[in-house]
Amino acid sequence: MLYKFKSRATADVIMLEANGRQILQILGKTPGESGIITVQQIPVAIAALQAAVAEDEARRKAVHEDPDADAAAETADAVGLHQRVAPLLDMLRRSAAEERDVTW
Repeated sequence: MLYKFKSRATADVIMLEANGRQILQILGKTPGESGIITVQQIPVAIAALQAAVAEDEARRKAVHEDPDADAAAETADAVGLHQRVAPLLDMLRRSAAEERDVTW
């Protein structure tokens, strides 16, 4: 299953199920076939995603500084949360500016 986030303010953002589910859980939304982030919920959603990105980056930095080189190399090659949420953050910001809901 794919998650397709839609807004009348931007193009669609499509994510694989695991990534979409993770992001919806960060947002406090129930993963499922459909849902909505209302204009009023967008500022909280943006803050939640930014906090999760900061936490992920701190965790990745701590692992990178760990003397266990295998764990550091594996984490360095993995796609970070900031890369996964960037398109959705852009969508949320544009949707807030144009006062449009985001659905999936």
